[in-house]
Amino acid sequence: MMEDIAKVCIVGGLLLVAIGIGLYFFGKIPGIGRLPGDILIEKENFRVYFPLTTCLLISIVLSLVLYLWHQK
Repeated sequence: MMEDIAKVCIVGGLLLVAIGIGLYFFGKIPGIGRLPGDILIEKENFRVYFPLTTCLLISIVLSLVLYLWHQK
């Protein structure tokens, strides 16, 4: 049981490191952010950006990946 948790933590950590390195060298992920449905409110000295559609898209993709990984 503990070995399984350790493996998940290691894989998750390596995945986060890979994503961080990719974002550092390539900037932002193409196609992610500023999608239709993302909320942007701009006033004179005020700006709020909430990526609602982006969050939903990432959630769906991660749910699908975890579902397929669990089916092994």
